[in-house]
Amino acid sequence: MDQMRKQSESCGTEIVSQTVGKVDLSSRPFKFWLHPMGDEETLEEETHTADSIIIATGAKARRLGLEGEDKFWGNGVSACAVCDGSLPIFREKPLVVIGGGDSAVEEAVYLTKKASKVYVLVRRDILRASKANARRLANNPKVEIRYNTQGVEIKGDEGPRGLMKSLVVKNAKTGETEELAANGLFYAVGHEPATHLFKDQVKMDEDGYIITIPGTTETTVPGVFAAGDVQDKKYRQAVTSAGTGCMAALEAEKWLAEQEGETELDDAKEIKKGDATVNGEVRVPEYRSNPLL
Repeated sequence: MDQMRKQSESCGTEIVSQTVGKVDLSSRPFKFWLHPMGDEETLEEETHTADSIIIATGAKARRLGLEGEDKFWGNGVSACAVCDGSLPIFREKPLVVIGGGDSAVEEAVYLTKKASKVYVLVRRDILRASKANARRLANNPKVEIRYNTQGVEIKGDEGPRGLMKSLVVKNAKTGETEELAANGLFYAVGHEPATHLFKDQVKMDEDGYIITIPGTTETTVPGVFAAGDVQDKKYRQAVTSAGTGCMAALEAEKWLAEQEGETELDDAKEIKKGDATVNGEVRVPEYRSNPLL
């Protein structure tokens, strides 16, 4: 990350280590306000502006708040099987997936390649996944589906680096509890995109993900682009986020160049044909003079 930051700064990027607390996308230039350092409640009085904005605020995995969750997060508890499932602490060990949708099925099936056994805890009495995925899960010999079951408490080794060893579960119908031997717990209960700042300003789907024009990162507001998990509810991988980040940067640059071109045409009407200056200044856009662009 440090190398990425240095590379970005070497290209002229100014990095501000403050949180944006408010945005206004109703007109250009777009406006935004920052929280003071260490204060997430108030806003600074200064108004900042931008001709284009790339939204890359990401999405956060939903947690269940189980007892022991914070203690063992990253030490057995995760929200991404593809990201963490190959770690040595999970190999040939019993694991648990909580969730009943297609994402839960994908996580569980992936983990069967690494684990000795995978429990899938479903809160209801039926899977919400597609029929094809439900069959795929049921037919996997390494999978045991527990319906009407929810997690209660995560247990494991003591100490700051203690690893998860078991999960206490409860049957919602009978009220009975059981302690399952498990070295890993993976949540597959959805994500929450960090889009509250942009509510009612750009178009979103029912889950709060920003809608972009297919094949692009363009939002419903010209000049505003969205990249990464904030607009991707399917893949949610670092490499796909980086890819859409690159797309957004290229599209924002192109969009700004087009706007600059329109301004130049307007200015050209006020000067003689062939005159390369306006008010004594040479009007050569950076994207034309920079050999790297």
